[in-house]
Amino acid sequence: MKKQNNMIVNSKNELINVESIYQDIRNKIITAREKMYKHIDTTMTEVYWYVGKITYELSENSTKASYGKKIIDVLSVKLTNEFGSGFSPVSIRRMRRFYEYYPIWSTVSTELSWAHFQELIRIDRKEERDFYEQESLKSNWGCRELRRQINTKLYDRYLVSPDKNKIIDESKKGLIEKQPNELLKSPYIFEFAGLKENKNYLETDLEKALLSHLTEFLLELGRGFSYVASQQRIKIGAEYYYPDLIFYNRLAKCFVIIDLKIGKLTHQDIGQMQMYVNYYKKTQMIDGENEPIGILLCADKDDAVVEMTLGDDVKNVYASKYLTYLPTKEELIKIIKDEKEMFELASQNEEGEENE
Repeated sequence: MKKQNNMIVNSKNELINVESIYQDIRNKIITAREKMYKHIDTTMTEVYWYVGKITYELSENSTKASYGKKIIDVLSVKLTNEFGSGFSPVSIRRMRRFYEYYPIWSTVSTELSWAHFQELIRIDRKEERDFYEQESLKSNWGCRELRRQINTKLYDRYLVSPDKNKIIDESKKGLIEKQPNELLKSPYIFEFAGLKENKNYLETDLEKALLSHLTEFLLELGRGFSYVASQQRIKIGAEYYYPDLIFYNRLAKCFVIIDLKIGKLTHQDIGQMQMYVNYYKKTQMIDGENEPIGILLCADKDDAVVEMTLGDDVKNVYASKYLTYLPTKEELIKIIKDEKEMFELASQNEEGEENE
């Protein structure tokens, strides 16, 4: 039997690819290990749920809060002595909350890890918790990404975007982002790009930073986005134009054109984006797709200018703010509140015009 690199010639003069066999076995081992780790995590999650069930029922049946605390403290010492770390009083209280929020084990998703659930039980509002759980499953978020989305208040940013009135019901079904105008967030948060607050940078710097962190950028844009091109050259009339970023969203079935603006948005920016949308509608759109949309991401915008420029004739063009840093919780809530008030005011104006 002769050996040639990764090939072996057997007694019948047949070539045997050892590398191919090795890779096949290696993949089987890796898959088996992943299944094993997943099974262990699911089993331990069920154990933590059971610990939570026992301690919750004890505290519910007790007339004194101190009684439940004493039981948890004693259990913590005994469990830690025998099984090691992971059963501190704080951890057991976390398990109790886990059971409180998920009292029926059969409804607990085995696709999510215990680390996921530790993030989810930080959320008091059930509809918000349901939203993040469904998005974790649909978008295959790891624990780190789930934590980031919670910290950047993704749920609240969705709520202030157009046509999100049914988001609570849809979140329970995992039906987020069906219509093109439901793709928007406000604000977008690009802290992962590494551009600090108030730092002097150009639009090209922002674009390069986002593309160098494309995975994080796609996650921030939302579910269903695929990158197509940057600075794609298009010819309109005798002139060439270069939209900053082109994406396609398979859930909304449409192209999404993004232009980045580091300064305040102008009416010229809006007009140019409308031209891009019209171009993609006429030259790129095929049967079965929705019309392209354009999103102008700007550091600042005058809502009155945006509203008057868009008017009733400009369709599928949206303006949204972005932040290159992670604001404090209070700052983010204020921004979301301001955006919500502007959206509600615009909706009331539209209803008033329809009733006239």
